[in-house]
Amino acid sequence: MSSPQLPSNWVSRYADWLIRYRWLVAIGALLLAFFAVSGARFLGFNNDYRAFFSEANPQLQAYEQIQRTYTKNDNILFAVVPKDGNAFSNDALAAVEEMTEKSWLLPYALRVDSITNFQHTIAEEDDLLVQDLVENASNLDAETLASIKAVALADPTLKERLVNSDGSVTGINITFQLPQKSMHETPEAAEAAQALMEEIEAKYDVEVYATGIILLSNAFFEASQSDMSTLVPLMYLVIIAVVFLLVRSLSATFAALLVIVFSMAAGMGLAGFIGVKLTPPSASAPTIIMTLAVADSIHILVSLFAAMRRGLSKHDAIKESLQLNMGPVFLTSITTAIGFLSMNFSDAPPFHDLGNITAMGVMVAFFLSVTLLPALMAILPAKSRASESKIGRSMDTLGDFVIRRQRPILLAGVIVSLGLLAMIPNNEINDDFVGYFDESVEFRTDSDYINDNLSGIYQLIYSIESGDSNGVSNPEFLVNLEGFTEWMQAQPGVRHVNTIGDTFKRLNKNLHADDPAYYMLPEDQELAAQYLLLYELSLPYGLDLNNQLNVAKSSTQIIVTLDNLKSKELKTVADAGSNWLEKNIGVTTYGVGPAIMFANIAERNMEGMLVGTLVALVLISALIGIALRSVKLGFLSLIPNLLPAGLAFGLWGALVAEVNVAVTMVTGMALGIVVDDTVHFLSKYLRQRRAGYNVEDGLRYAFSSVGVAIVVTSVILIAGFMVLAQSSFGMNSSMALLTAICILMALLADFLLLPILLMKLDAKAYDPAITSIENKEQNYATQPL
Repeated sequence: MSSPQLPSNWVSRYADWLIRYRWLVAIGALLLAFFAVSGARFLGFNNDYRAFFSEANPQLQAYEQIQRTYTKNDNILFAVVPKDGNAFSNDALAAVEEMTEKSWLLPYALRVDSITNFQHTIAEEDDLLVQDLVENASNLDAETLASIKAVALADPTLKERLVNSDGSVTGINITFQLPQKSMHETPEAAEAAQALMEEIEAKYDVEVYATGIILLSNAFFEASQSDMSTLVPLMYLVIIAVVFLLVRSLSATFAALLVIVFSMAAGMGLAGFIGVKLTPPSASAPTIIMTLAVADSIHILVSLFAAMRRGLSKHDAIKESLQLNMGPVFLTSITTAIGFLSMNFSDAPPFHDLGNITAMGVMVAFFLSVTLLPALMAILPAKSRASESKIGRSMDTLGDFVIRRQRPILLAGVIVSLGLLAMIPNNEINDDFVGYFDESVEFRTDSDYINDNLSGIYQLIYSIESGDSNGVSNPEFLVNLEGFTEWMQAQPGVRHVNTIGDTFKRLNKNLHADDPAYYMLPEDQELAAQYLLLYELSLPYGLDLNNQLNVAKSSTQIIVTLDNLKSKELKTVADAGSNWLEKNIGVTTYGVGPAIMFANIAERNMEGMLVGTLVALVLISALIGIALRSVKLGFLSLIPNLLPAGLAFGLWGALVAEVNVAVTMVTGMALGIVVDDTVHFLSKYLRQRRAGYNVEDGLRYAFSSVGVAIVVTSVILIAGFMVLAQSSFGMNSSMALLTAICILMALLADFLLLPILLMKLDAKAYDPAITSIENKEQNYATQPL
């Protein structure tokens, strides 16, 4: 009788050929694997946070347009924290003064802003004097220090931006202009900044914390390296332990380990050949490939040793194992690859890379599992245990239990499923780049400290057009600008609003003999333009107004600094700002910046992955139906394959209730993984049904023949993704944890729900001609177990 997937004579001839030429097959498979692995030399790391956004992403396009119009916003923000709590002491200001001067020397530094080099303006008769707020800090007297503190805490440009309200923490903001010609630029800038922090801390009685876009990109880079150096070795240990405990054979464990190692390495090598640059999500591919690759080996080895326990020779057992598993393993590999390839519908390119690398690794694992693994088992000595494991015996008991107690199991399953599915709406989209890192990462702890003690680290940037050259000096435009600034400052979560209007007010006061009554917007456009020109001519190199005005002075950017808001809250503030501008001054513009880009990515990603999951679902269902030669079972398999994702998201909604961009990837990815157990279970079930056995006998055979392999592979998959869940990078850990939950739910669905569905919907005999016990026994004897 044929196997459900491939003609047995084809597989039998292949198995004979493989055993006869086992040395040639093993060497050939290894040579091909080594060639694929050689591509790893082309791999590199993409440490730019922009890698998470496609070129078509509208938020990225708008942000890059603003960066082309004004100066770059890629920055590092230092927070200098005096241990005595006084940021305006001689020692603290000397530390800030020195750090400000040396920050100009950091690689790719474009601009440095701090309270010491703040361009303070005062009137001297008819002249405007522009000078650093702090000079020679170590020798200033108490009166001068008090005056500096009063100026800094009163100026809206500095307060809650570069100094906190009580004067205990101050900041230094360095803007960088990266050439973007090398992947070493960001780590170089970050490393130099770290060295400067350590130098200042050693010399002065201060502590220095750091955050910013440059350090965000570097944290992505470090997270990738950390995961590859810690999680991959841990996964090796898990796999070796589980495989050996299952097969109790050193040779089988060694053969399986070779398949796993070369599958992972070849997947990464092929990624190098196609030009992939690794990011934290794609750097998790080795762990996922290793997890998936072991499943193929387990199915083949379990069947091989089961056949040897029945008295078959090792070579005959290899032939039987290949005949029994070639079709299901191929089908599960294809469906898993399709699930991961569906990640190409994501709006985040790193997940395209993760899907493609994993899909290539999975197919390499299939190739090695049916070439290298059986060839090595034919070469190496191997003995099977005399008796079946406890897990194997428990599968018979489980099968009988499900058949006997189908009604209460179904009822309990329906109640639990409905309860969990009802929790799905509890999930709320929340993506923030600080929250991607756990508290073991210095970038996260420093960012949290700066957010709590100095200034918010999330920003919205609005570019507002006046409509005319030099139009920013138009009093009407400035009044509109002030109206927007005051409205925005009143919004929940807003910490600071940086606007050119504050500069115009200060200049107007200075040029009216520093009379506080004139701290207001100038009422004459020509006079305002003269103030601005006079001020610009007095500014030192590097501290011009290009970070606020475009070259034609027809537009200005307003930078809104916010608390660490959830995605929903951040988008609410951004949309409200755009609506106010359009309604009150007729300007159509949108708040942009890395924070709002990340806030929108999960929603955009979910839209793409809905399409990707649907495509994967159609393809996988069609393949299962064709392979099983049953449209009915193809459709029936959708239930235990789709339900686990729904149950997992429901449990997630009950326990976590926050969804980031990585979590939105799980449905398509998990669909390709969880279908594996269904395919193996149905293929064994159908083997018996088409031999003339009834549905209960078919189920008992499926439980006894493949139950152990399903349990072990599920345990390995869960263990593998739980290892990945230990990542310090939130995208990877969340994705892995939810996937592990999906796999657990799928195991329960395949053992509890699928058999009951088959008893309810597939009770009709496949071959009515076979009715006698004798015929059944004869057919049973001819079927491989």
